[in-house]
Amino acid sequence: MTVTHWLLLLLILQLVHFLGTWKFYKAAGHQPIVAAIPIYSTWVLMHIINRPRWWVVLLFIPIVNLIMVPVIWVETLRSFGFHQRKDTIAVVASLGFYLYYVNYTQSLTHMTDRSLNPRSSTGEWVSSILFAVVAATIVHTYVMQPFTIPSSSLEKTLLVGDFLFVSKFHYGARTPMTSIALPMVHDTVPVIGNKSYFSFPQLPYFRLPGFQEIERNDIVVFNWPVDTLVDIRPGYMKGSVQKPIDKKSNYVKRCVAVPGDSLEVRNGYVFINGKQTDLPDRAKIQFVYEIMSKKPLVMVDRSGRATNIPSPKLYDRYKISDIGFAGRDQATGLLSHRAHISEAVAAELTQLPDIISVTKLKNNPGVYDRSVFPYSVDYPNNTDFFGPVYVPEAGKTVAITTKTLPLYRRIIEVYEGIELGITQDITVVDEQVYLNGSPIDSYTFKMDYYWLMGDNRDNSQDARSWGFVPSNHVIGKPVFIWLSLDANKKGFDKIRWERMFTTVGGSGEPKSYLNYFVVFLVLYFGYDAYRKRKRKTS
Repeated sequence: MTVTHWLLLLLILQLVHFLGTWKFYKAAGHQPIVAAIPIYSTWVLMHIINRPRWWVVLLFIPIVNLIMVPVIWVETLRSFGFHQRKDTIAVVASLGFYLYYVNYTQSLTHMTDRSLNPRSSTGEWVSSILFAVVAATIVHTYVMQPFTIPSSSLEKTLLVGDFLFVSKFHYGARTPMTSIALPMVHDTVPVIGNKSYFSFPQLPYFRLPGFQEIERNDIVVFNWPVDTLVDIRPGYMKGSVQKPIDKKSNYVKRCVAVPGDSLEVRNGYVFINGKQTDLPDRAKIQFVYEIMSKKPLVMVDRSGRATNIPSPKLYDRYKISDIGFAGRDQATGLLSHRAHISEAVAAELTQLPDIISVTKLKNNPGVYDRSVFPYSVDYPNNTDFFGPVYVPEAGKTVAITTKTLPLYRRIIEVYEGIELGITQDITVVDEQVYLNGSPIDSYTFKMDYYWLMGDNRDNSQDARSWGFVPSNHVIGKPVFIWLSLDANKKGFDKIRWERMFTTVGGSGEPKSYLNYFVVFLVLYFGYDAYRKRKRKTS
């Protein structure tokens, strides 16, 4: 929806409000026309129902307003003596239109001194739950959001089973674009599995000011631009936006290139503007290796078959969790394994007596992989040798030809077309590129874009597969690990105590602040108990 569409919708909603409530305003001593004035009518209504004026702000916060509007309906009825359970059920079930019935058929008397306390324990419980959800939704949307690491693409920097807090305010909180959705859930309802939102209407993209820009090597949480794997098959450029931006799948990767950079991947390593990237010391880059050994490096089940579960020796000493049994060489009898490990770990493994060889598996330069962006034979890219490619910056212009079009077509048609509500249709006739029927030889970008990759280079679905990430897909910055669970362990051993309450960023080995947190809790609850005991004796 465009801004004009939203203004028209708001005027219609204001008219609906006026027609259903003007007698309430009159009975409370105000001119009926007040109910027709946008924003001011809400300000006056807070005075009528004897509620804080800052509630007006809550009514204009997406998702939060879905909770607050029914509360206002109920509070309005109760301010005029309609406080029975049937009135509450009627106004909520009718989506507020019960107010029309009361407005036109009932005698209204404003109760200026009505009690604001709930009339029953059930009412008090419901009120507490509603405002707890409101507070949690505001924090979840604008301050901090919990996030779980589901895959090994950032091993060993972030581990599968890490539970993070993601800051929304570092890069600036993005206001919700999906205006009708359940609070604090993503695209599906837990347990039930049904869709948790309505795709229409959509709010325009807006981001609050942040206190830092995304920098190279930042770990970033974002909405996956192509949404589903089926969308990245070659030639499938349009029609792949199946979800609203803020309901697309959440991903976490490392930002290796920022707007304006020229990016290239050589032998799996990233080069920016011709220079190899200097990674933070906490970044653990991994590649896939073939390991030939005399004995299995994975667990063996009761039948003697090798599994893909690492042996305790590899797991506990070298922290190798991503390993698979590939088979036995019939000629030599040696066992073959595939493992995603760092070069340092690979060098250590070569020293073990049962290890015969450790070989990095790599593509060759110039070998075309049709599943790698931009899916064109003109760009013989693979996951190990890629680019160079320019990362678009807002306001910058690039030449558009049939050669460069595969790099930027999705940006023009989808990210800056469909998702910004602009008509952007590209056709090619006789080697000439047309945008909306007019020939073009250049294009100026409207948004910034980023290039995001996993540290586990050969086991990461990242920008090499689906290209650029638009700035309006950025969610936030992971800052804190509050819990970490190891799926290969049981009981209390599942908890990675050394990772709990550690920061995601910084240099050196992560330091756990769990002990400080425990001490704080002990002091807090001890002081609280002392204060309550002292209050009782006084």
